[in-house]
Amino acid sequence: MSFERFLGKKYPETWEDLPLAGVVPWPGNTEEVDTSAWRTFKPVINQDKCIRCRLCWVYCPDGAILEVDEEYTNSKGRKFKITFKVDYVHCKGCGICAYECPVKAIDMVPEER
Repeated sequence: MSFERFLGKKYPETWEDLPLAGVVPWPGNTEEVDTSAWRTFKPVINQDKCIRCRLCWVYCPDGAILEVDEEYTNSKGRKFKITFKVDYVHCKGCGICAYECPVKAIDMVPEER
């Protein structure tokens, strides 16, 4: 069996031959990885617009949207028992949270370094 590609580079024969970034080699190691350098845009949640529907939390592929037990009172006087925040260490800036937000409470703003 040949493992050659059209470019002449050899395919890895086992998972151990893959480069480290090509696979998650042990369970739980993604928590240790800072992926913030990948971002060009970051999500910013407007707590006043947020209706606490949890769709951003559900759809985030990286678990970077955090549900925090922190009370918040919006400008109309409505009280919420929870607040949503972004874990910027693990957020890759994909924008899925902003896309899924039904009230457009999440803005994707350019990352400043």
